[in-house]
Amino acid sequence: MSEWDDLFRPEPRRVSAAPQNQPFDKEAWVQKKQELRQWTYDTIDATTEAVSQTAERLQQYLDVQSRFGRYSVSNALLILAQRSEATRIADFESWKAMGFHIRRKETGFYILEPGEEYKREDGSTAVNYNPKKMFDVAQVIGEKPERPAQPDERTRIKALMHRSPVPIQMGDALAADMHALYQPDVRQIVIRRGLSAGEIFRSLAQELAHAEMDTGKADYSRSEHHVQAHSVAYILSKQFGVETSEFRFNRAIERLNGLEPQQIRSELAVIRDTAHTMNGRMFHMLGQMRQQQPSRNDTAR
Repeated sequence: MSEWDDLFRPEPRRVSAAPQNQPFDKEAWVQKKQELRQWTYDTIDATTEAVSQTAERLQQYLDVQSRFGRYSVSNALLILAQRSEATRIADFESWKAMGFHIRRKETGFYILEPGEEYKREDGSTAVNYNPKKMFDVAQVIGEKPERPAQPDERTRIKALMHRSPVPIQMGDALAADMHALYQPDVRQIVIRRGLSAGEIFRSLAQELAHAEMDTGKADYSRSEHHVQAHSVAYILSKQFGVETSEFRFNRAIERLNGLEPQQIRSELAVIRDTAHTMNGRMFHMLGQMRQQQPSRNDTAR
């Protein structure tokens, strides 16, 4: 026997100590997804009712909606219920693609994303919504980009007025406690002279919200839409760094309290949609301004 023969002997098979993979239980998986989906619906309803109970909770909801203007009312309510301090969210794969890693032991939270369409019993089409796990930027590791600076006072007022749905003019005939007024009969806004930048932004945002919600049917009621216009002005003020300590929401609670969750969400949807439309016009103008500004390389030449 050669001293090298052992090199050619077959290695003994190693028995793996790891347990065999369990077969995929589709029914259990479907059941778990259904339970999670139901939990999100229950959470949305419970948070909707909580938002309608106190001015503080409603303001917290508006804070969330101001940071997540593109998200639906239901998803803003889910964020409020699970991680109200969130500022920027994405799922695991999106954070990974951007070069971030989720911190160890961090727990995600859920929003709903649209899934497949299906037919109801009456023949109408509906969409399934599926829970999606998300993580906030505070839960990830990686170098975060700096937040862009807020525009100066003059620029943000100009952005607010950009493509206004109605004319805006200065006036001296307003009541002593009124800074600006949308007049549905003539479809124009009058604003008082001599206001501070913050007063102009807050009052003009509220009156522009009225003008946005007025469909021109000659039956628009300012008092009926006051809560929504006031809330829109708050959202825009939060988004653009304008002082918000003067906002109060007791009147909003009087309006929402006692409504069914779906009715409350309908009210909140008008606020969300109006703010989103106005915000879009503002960012359109701000984007145009950024494009017109010379780059650092151009100024250095």
